[in-house]
Amino acid sequence: MLRIITALTAGLLALPPMVYAAQPVYHLAAFQQSAPQLSSNAVLVLNTSTGEALYQKNAGMRTPIASITKLMTAMVMLDAAQPLDEMLTISNAEIDRLKNTSSRLAVGTTLSRREMLLLALMSSENRASHVLSRYYPGGTQAFIARMNSKARALGMNNTVFYDPTGLDMRNSSTAQDLARMVRAAHGYPLIRQFSTSTEHDTVARAGRMLHYKNSNSLVREGEWEIGLSKTGYIQEAGRCLVMYATVGGQQLVIVLLDANASNARTNDAKNIRTWLEAQPGHWLAG
Repeated sequence: MLRIITALTAGLLALPPMVYAAQPVYHLAAFQQSAPQLSSNAVLVLNTSTGEALYQKNAGMRTPIASITKLMTAMVMLDAAQPLDEMLTISNAEIDRLKNTSSRLAVGTTLSRREMLLLALMSSENRASHVLSRYYPGGTQAFIARMNSKARALGMNNTVFYDPTGLDMRNSSTAQDLARMVRAAHGYPLIRQFSTSTEHDTVARAGRMLHYKNSNSLVREGEWEIGLSKTGYIQEAGRCLVMYATVGGQQLVIVLLDANASNARTNDAKNIRTWLEAQPGHWLAG
């Protein structure tokens, strides 16, 4: 009997160690055949937990970024720690002489720095964005220099800024660089709050009430869990959208650049969400 027990013990010890089946981990490289066809010419979907690019299309292509610029404007303004309740006045310097765009903030309108930032981020108000730069120590040119130095500090080596609004087509970047900018901007509570506010009423000149809405319809519709949002458009840049959003319980950065129609960027975002949620298993696990 002792010999039998000894033999059985030796046999058990000789067996390879038991391998427990791990929870399946999927990476989207395995699902590229099912990836959606998107109209945006440059796309990046980034898993913020792992840094993995779940979807990319021309992610290193440099292109004008329009009002996505305003995320950098907001960060530079907040870094300066200027009083948010200081009143700023729209002047002739805020008039767009490059694209001749209009604004409901008439020359002479005075609002707090906080409200100007809200309008710049939520509704992409160009005059609000420009006046923030003009009241910066050293003025607009010093502000733009700081935008570029912050871009370098964030590792945005293929990005350059020439103005604080995005109306200048020379403001350009890549989807890869913008993902870095979105992640950095998400660290600012006011940028998260203001860029995802759905609407705001403000009193302009002569007591006239102005009603503003978020420029991203996905924020207004309320069906997404969005932590940060910014839209952009000029003709040279096409329709652009960046978001920090939660899909399938996972946090993503979504960058969509140069879409070809007014609703194309939001349709692209919806298609990405549908595609990801259709993948089996833990497709975002790293």
